[in-house]
Amino acid sequence: MVKIKQVAERAGVSPTSVSHVLSRKRQVSDELRRKVEAAIADLGYAPNPLAQGLRTGKTGSVAFVLPDICNPNYSEMARASSGPNPLG
Repeated sequence: MVKIKQVAERAGVSPTSVSHVLSRKRQVSDELRRKVEAAIADLGYAPNPLAQGLRTGKTGSVAFVLPDICNPNYSEMARASSGPNPLG
């Protein structure tokens, strides 16, 4: 798994600069953005959702609590609320 530090080394910038490019919360120069985006493409960097969840405190998960999983009514509700079943 490629880390931000490796992207920074490849782009010749600091990890903070890479973070700024990725988050888009701070303005960066076009040259810096191009360097970082090229390094990301070269290395195949993808953000780690678990690490992001630790940092932000948000997982994007939703809990569904059932009073009785054996009751077919509740399990049907859980299936219906989760969207289409990719397995058919």
